[in-house]
Amino acid sequence: MATDDGSPQDPGNDGRIVDIDVSEEMRNAFLEYSVSVIHSRALPDARDGLKPVQRRILFSMHELGLRPDRGHVKSSRVVGEVMGKYHPHGDQAIYDALVRMAQPFSMRLPLVDGHGNFGSLDAGPAASRYTEARLAPAALLMVTGLDEETVDEVPNYDDQLMQPEVLPAAYPNLLVNGTTGIAVGMATSMPPHNLIEVISAARHLIAHPSCSLDDLMRFVPGPDLPEGGRIVGLDGIREAYLTGRGTFRTRATAKIEKLTPRKMGIVVTELPYLVGPEKVTAKIKELVQAKRLSGISDLKDLTDLKNGLRLVIEIKNGFNPEAVLEQLYKLTPLEDSFGINNVALVGGQPRTLGLKELLEVFVDFRISVVRRRTEYRLGKRRDRLHLVEGLLIAIVDIDEVIALIRSSDDTAMARQRLMQVFDLSEKQADYILELQLRRLTKFSRIELEGERDELRAQIEELEKLLGEDDAPLRKLVSAELAEVAKSHGTPRRTVLLESAGTPATAAPLEVADDPCWVLLSASGLLARTASADPVPAEGGRSKHDAIVGAVRTSARGQFGIVTSAGRMVRVSALDLPTLVPTSGAPSLAGGTPAKMYVDLARGERILTLAGVTPDSPTLALGTAQGVVKRVTPDYPLGRSEWEVISLKPGDRVVGAGPVGSEGDDLVFITADAQLLRFPASAVRPQGRAAGGMAGIRLAAKDSVIFFGVLDPVGEAVVVTSSGAADALPGTQAGTLKVTPYAEYPAKGRGTGGVRAHRFLKGEDLLILAWAGNTPARASAANGAAIELPEATGKRDGSGLPATAIIAAVASPVRTGALAGERGSADTGGDPDADGSRAEEDPGTS
Repeated sequence: MATDDGSPQDPGNDGRIVDIDVSEEMRNAFLEYSVSVIHSRALPDARDGLKPVQRRILFSMHELGLRPDRGHVKSSRVVGEVMGKYHPHGDQAIYDALVRMAQPFSMRLPLVDGHGNFGSLDAGPAASRYTEARLAPAALLMVTGLDEETVDEVPNYDDQLMQPEVLPAAYPNLLVNGTTGIAVGMATSMPPHNLIEVISAARHLIAHPSCSLDDLMRFVPGPDLPEGGRIVGLDGIREAYLTGRGTFRTRATAKIEKLTPRKMGIVVTELPYLVGPEKVTAKIKELVQAKRLSGISDLKDLTDLKNGLRLVIEIKNGFNPEAVLEQLYKLTPLEDSFGINNVALVGGQPRTLGLKELLEVFVDFRISVVRRRTEYRLGKRRDRLHLVEGLLIAIVDIDEVIALIRSSDDTAMARQRLMQVFDLSEKQADYILELQLRRLTKFSRIELEGERDELRAQIEELEKLLGEDDAPLRKLVSAELAEVAKSHGTPRRTVLLESAGTPATAAPLEVADDPCWVLLSASGLLARTASADPVPAEGGRSKHDAIVGAVRTSARGQFGIVTSAGRMVRVSALDLPTLVPTSGAPSLAGGTPAKMYVDLARGERILTLAGVTPDSPTLALGTAQGVVKRVTPDYPLGRSEWEVISLKPGDRVVGAGPVGSEGDDLVFITADAQLLRFPASAVRPQGRAAGGMAGIRLAAKDSVIFFGVLDPVGEAVVVTSSGAADALPGTQAGTLKVTPYAEYPAKGRGTGGVRAHRFLKGEDLLILAWAGNTPARASAANGAAIELPEATGKRDGSGLPATAIIAAVASPVRTGALAGERGSADTGGDPDADGSRAEEDPGTS
């Protein structure tokens, strides 16, 4: 059937075209998808600590009878059973979940007993057709009670079968085994804990419901990781137990041994959680080759099945092993961080839970499971007692019962006459009719009377558990938990340390945590000063005296490196070389290339340095497409790098700098010689994930080549250099002009600015631009100092021929970024570089 114009007609709407709001439809579809991911895939239930796929795997294996005392079956059979009956998703996702439950390095108490290659920390498992599996002993504790109506059942995906909504877990699995998962807009990350400690805390909570967190932490002082290792610093753990979020550091277990009569070495026997030996060895080799790590002559991985993990790091003669070990902790995965984010489903809703809340949810659930089990057992015993009492009545007058049955025409009449003559119920009468003659002996009556008395005693005990006073029920739950801890508990493997516990002889700890400056030179060298004295503003002009990045910190503090890709990378000041004190301006000739501390992508540049502490000033950034942003310094504690701006495709950061006060000026200079200045107060601070707002309005094909922050109160200048677009970058000196900053009027954010340079014949763009406080220092690509001409008063005048090619210009201390260069002026082919992100604030934290 077709419409008048010949197009096919949809039989579902009688040929009518229904207008749908696409944005509303997308919003509803995405919301449904989000809810589905959160509830059906990514987040665990706080009661049994399992995600739906894990729960369905254990239930299917329970139905298949894959108990610990029976043989293994192919993992592919289990995957097929789960996928066909309960989990309509890909087989690889199901197998990955099964594998994780069988890996002793992933779970503290594995739930699946795997046979075959189930992978390692450095390699994946074999295919499901090659491996075999069955339930582990701990998994029986998760499914015991399913046949006693302890939990609700729900239909499977096609309403053909029933499956448990949650497993009747006999121990706090979520805390014991931990979990990880990424949903839509939220994630969960929970470390494993020791079974004995967690159950002790749960029993204490049962006995003292109003106990404090400190009371519970006497039993659960911290996570207990499957591979052991050491946890350094407990403040983050307590924060996580209180709020549900926190970070802690894990260290490998290492000891210094004498390998040969003349050689000392470091032997690593335990690694941080989920860190494999191949990852560690690869990082150490990389650092040694890059000359960032000294004192190591050889590295051997002697790990085997018999002796377990064993990494042997041979130390060169003349090096302090303790100092080398401390550097290994700082630079390699031998020390790692773990971010705790206790997000789980409670009543179908995702919640962030602290330690006490997690235990309360489990204890309440376990009490509910035991109560429902008790009600089920009570009902069964009452039904049995009812039948036994009827049978005893029949045995007393067995001859009359037999005569009555023989004289009845059919079963229905016999049932009715038994109920009338002996005052029996229908169930009792049916049971008597089905009675076997061999049960009519004297001993059967004695057995029945004994069973009756036993049933009455059991019913009385069960009724006490279900009484108004729930103390007996809570006591039973506590006793069952104690039995689980006794039968399945193992000693703690992870050592908890209040502090690093570094030997006092280690060289890095001999460096006092004194204030210092970290400096970045125009040629890309990094170093720290030996004192807290500010970087000199005047003095001799030596090589590398153009400092394009400076941040104040301490010798054992940290700072951030900002790149053109909008990333900030955290670096320890202790890893940098110390400047040799000199007279006049500082020289970074002995510094280390900054690219050694940052893995740069192709085309990515290091721009400047920034503070990473909460009290650091806000960081202002400007991009090639004219976007400006001020970043709130709420940087993550447990991460080594993060984004500070969300960039459009083809865009990049051209400059960045700290905002000292709201009166500071933010300055844009474009390749088309337009300059815009406006106060920092015009840009509100935003979170790390935000994309910023419109900074400068750009003409077609124009782009920003410089962005900086300066103090308008002090003396400042603008340095511009013009050239031809068809010349190769870095080959033309151009015409140079230095202008007082005060000549440029301030305008509003998002406007086009004013002319900053007049082009001569043959010139069509700026090859370099910079604005900052005086005295301005320029340098060549190799760091050699270049003299700048005196400032003139011509704002839109042209320049004079430069004597040398300038690579960078900078202020003495207060610096924003590298000077804009022609080589960085390309916007990546995005013609819509007009700052269209005005007032856009996605993901502001």
